[in-house]
Amino acid sequence: MALIVLCLQACKLENKPENDGSFSLKQKGIPSIFTDIISEITYDDLGNAKPEINYEVVGPSLIKIILSFNLQDSLQQDDWKVTIKPNFSSNFHWSPHLTPTNEHIAPQHVFRAPAVVMANTRENKQVIMMPDISLIKEKGPEWYMDFSSPENTMMVGWSKSKIKEHMLYIKDKGTIYVPGKHKFAFYLKATNTVKDVENPWRDVLSFYWDKYGEKLFKKGEPIGNNNLETYVKHTYNWAFNSWKGVVWEEFELNGKTVGAPTFIVNISQSPNYKKIPYEREFRSIWNQSWFSSLRSASGLFRYAKRTDNKELLKKAQMTKELALLFPQKEGFFPGLIATEMENVEIEGRSYARSKGWDTYYFGNSNRNPYMNDTNTEAIHWGDPKKSPYHILDMSWTAYYMLLWYDELEKDQRLLDFTINYADALLKLQDSKGYFPGWISLETLKPLGTLDQSPESSMSVTFLLKAYKLTGKEAYKTAALKCMDVILKEVVPVGRWEDHETYWSCSSYGNISLVNKKVGRNNMFKQSNLSIYWTSQALFNAYKLTGEQRYLKQGQRTLDELLMTQASWQPPYMYVKTLGGFGVMNADAEWNDSRQSIFAELIIKYGKELNNEEYIQRGLAALRSTFVMMYCPENPITKVQWEAKHSHFGPEDYGFMMENYGHNGVTSKDGLGIGVFTIYDWGNGAASEAYNRIRDHYGEDFILQ
Repeated sequence: MALIVLCLQACKLENKPENDGSFSLKQKGIPSIFTDIISEITYDDLGNAKPEINYEVVGPSLIKIILSFNLQDSLQQDDWKVTIKPNFSSNFHWSPHLTPTNEHIAPQHVFRAPAVVMANTRENKQVIMMPDISLIKEKGPEWYMDFSSPENTMMVGWSKSKIKEHMLYIKDKGTIYVPGKHKFAFYLKATNTVKDVENPWRDVLSFYWDKYGEKLFKKGEPIGNNNLETYVKHTYNWAFNSWKGVVWEEFELNGKTVGAPTFIVNISQSPNYKKIPYEREFRSIWNQSWFSSLRSASGLFRYAKRTDNKELLKKAQMTKELALLFPQKEGFFPGLIATEMENVEIEGRSYARSKGWDTYYFGNSNRNPYMNDTNTEAIHWGDPKKSPYHILDMSWTAYYMLLWYDELEKDQRLLDFTINYADALLKLQDSKGYFPGWISLETLKPLGTLDQSPESSMSVTFLLKAYKLTGKEAYKTAALKCMDVILKEVVPVGRWEDHETYWSCSSYGNISLVNKKVGRNNMFKQSNLSIYWTSQALFNAYKLTGEQRYLKQGQRTLDELLMTQASWQPPYMYVKTLGGFGVMNADAEWNDSRQSIFAELIIKYGKELNNEEYIQRGLAALRSTFVMMYCPENPITKVQWEAKHSHFGPEDYGFMMENYGHNGVTSKDGLGIGVFTIYDWGNGAASEAYNRIRDHYGEDFILQ
């Protein structure tokens, strides 16, 4: 959406004479649609000061409203806001963060492409509010957004915030305004067209990318040197050389030598750490939808082939062999292999230590709804031995086995393994078309949680791939039946519930909100992983069938996903952010490693739709996957790492936390930097994405 200013200079808005805390949109030059869509706009005074109010008409359905205060003295005021009330009863709402009570807000920390959407989908009426992020300063009043579905209002304003739950924010006291001019502005988009209401995010995304993202992208952000090969070299040198004794695990299993990088390592395991190291979690290797050793190994395989590195090729094949040795029970299979652990006392303190791979066992992700024994939202990781099979994890792993078979090696064992699983999966499809969430280890029956969720989209993608490789019509029929019910029941209402939504570190609502909306927001708690799986499945359904409805809904779903992607560089973020992704509407991460998974799909949509914005966004996502790496090529990030972990040195180049600002706060001195690396959800995953996209599109495409 091009930024065309129709009112060449700021025009003054007149206050209503009966209420000097509101103003009318019945002004000369303002399109009449705004009075049709917006009932009332009110504002607070700042102390005793009243604002000068001006407006700009940016386009036929977009205006900018500017409020300026001139303060003579310092002032403390905890909260200041503008309130917008639509002229219709809204039944659809969207905001980047949940605000379940009147004390909660969506603070500037979660402003990636900030907007609040309120619409009546039956009447095709919609209003979108976007704060003018160009006015946000590193030091100054902190911005926020909020909305209330029952009160039919949206708010934007200034207030400090603090964290109440992980990770929800409430207003805090203590905002100080210094003497001088304070300027606040926001954009309003009003529409009554079917097209805009059907996809409320497209114009918002275009606005932010045209105004901020594209300029930063063309300057080379988020990484100045787009030669990502350097970062890949750091990754593999770190994993298989400088941290070799810590990261790489190699052992005998069923008479074969297998291996893979361990699940997680932390800063205490650095060769430069002088104290006693500790292990954060049990020693393990995972193949599931977050942490996929097979996926990472496919990237290592591509790199080893390209560079003729026989040693790395051997390691990649060891990981493939390990995946094929995961035992199948009537087609179903576990998601991880682990060792027994023990506590060892060293210098008066207890440290967890592995008992070695001779004590191995198979299990499943302990991030699931069956891991807590008490009726509380607090998360306590469960026992992986007792954790049930997760359909999502199995479909994810089976899909990557098919990709390996299709693109890397025609290893018949990969195809046989996945077809065995596919045939078992079909038997679990319910009458609507969904596949269940978790199934019992003993009975292989669904356990009842998220049995009709968008996690099923991953099974759609897997089955469509299986159909393409085998020609078995039952796979295609089952996949499209599932796709259609997700289009009907999930996509229109944003029911993006998956295992991460409730059973990750953000546990808010894992008892009270499953399959329910947050009442004040008329929104589900949402994770963008299931948005991605659905957008991917829709794209694949379109490519297979040629049906435009899948492409149209796939683009809409992709745009909802992209609302969680950073389109600008906030002054209060101390690493580069362009192209990086958040996680969900109740969490705080920036630059999360999931962007390595998302990048190619965004590019695919860009090429299919001939849309340069998507291609740029996809490349920015790919580049952002390496932003958090500790290495000389990331000088800004390197300063942050060393401020937090002073022992880091060249042997640690390649260490990479999965995200930034995980706990909801950042600072110049390293606050926001983490303490661990998950190879399969960090540097190894990022390297896989680069190697795959390079194979598919060529090095010149990535370097553009």
